[in-house]
Amino acid sequence: MNSQWQSFLESQSAQISAEGEVRFVCDDPFPACALFDLSHLGLIRVAGEDARTFLQGQFTNDIRDVTESWSQLSAYCSPKGRMLANFRIFLHQGDYFLQMPRDTYETVLHRLPMFVLISKVKVTDASDEIVSIGLAGDCAEGLLQRQFSKVPDKPGEVAQHSGITLIRLPGEPARFQLSGTPEAVAASWSELAQAAQPGNRDYWSLLDIRAGIPTIYRETSDAFVPQMTNMQQIDGVSFTKGCYTGQEVVARMKYLGKLKRRMYLASVDTDTRPVPGDELFAPGSASGQGAGKVVDARPAPGGGFDLLAVTEIKNFEQDNLHLQGDTGPKLKLGTLPYGFDETDAPG
Repeated sequence: MNSQWQSFLESQSAQISAEGEVRFVCDDPFPACALFDLSHLGLIRVAGEDARTFLQGQFTNDIRDVTESWSQLSAYCSPKGRMLANFRIFLHQGDYFLQMPRDTYETVLHRLPMFVLISKVKVTDASDEIVSIGLAGDCAEGLLQRQFSKVPDKPGEVAQHSGITLIRLPGEPARFQLSGTPEAVAASWSELAQAAQPGNRDYWSLLDIRAGIPTIYRETSDAFVPQMTNMQQIDGVSFTKGCYTGQEVVARMKYLGKLKRRMYLASVDTDTRPVPGDELFAPGSASGQGAGKVVDARPAPGGGFDLLAVTEIKNFEQDNLHLQGDTGPKLKLGTLPYGFDETDAPG
């Protein structure tokens, strides 16, 4: 973690572990107007005159759509079409930045430069140079309008302001990310903190879950084809951009209609916290195993946990999914904020 940013957070009463985990002691773990440190997310900078062309051949989405006013979700796949990582891509001061959990960004940071070859591209770790914070709540837009002349209207939209990149993210309540130098972001935090209360990582991730946005962690890296986690439903896959690693598998799943698993929103009442990669169970599904996996799970305001899980479509329709075994806690299935493309349904 950037030492200047760490000192600032500590001045705001943050508790920071030796591993860099940031935590605030909150009276309310789900504040209505919440301010977040996003140091748990790593940043990779891709710069150079060939950066756009290079990235176009690597990821699932069309990098040509990323501009100073638009960001996108995308994924990095293995040759077998399974996601090694997924992330948000945005431009900041002319360079591309890929943002993802720190445990998967290490994989991408190591692997991506292997394919640069003779391209004029430089891939570097920017996690301690550029810092990011989040703001969520019905208060968010009004508070940001006090600081910035333009606040993005649509999810994915970006505004650039004096060294700060401001991104509107999907989901309800309204949610934004601010990225920039420690000095610039600290100044914004100080002003926002006059009305917003600090929130912790679990709450930020819960907002992703409720927005139906998957996050790939080390435990689920190389486990899912993008369509299994609904990446095509949230503009994370382009089927017209051309070739990239794993593209044949991803395209085949779309055009041959062989998708048999999808990601769903659910909740579960249990004292044992589900974690990414946990198996789901359904009676009669592969002898009670192999029904699916947890993508992410976080504590919910009403108790228990909200989660995203990839499961066989037939098991979702039968509404008989469990954790910890066939007779373990049953998942209560929810409704995602988007629908499905029925052309991806099993044939």
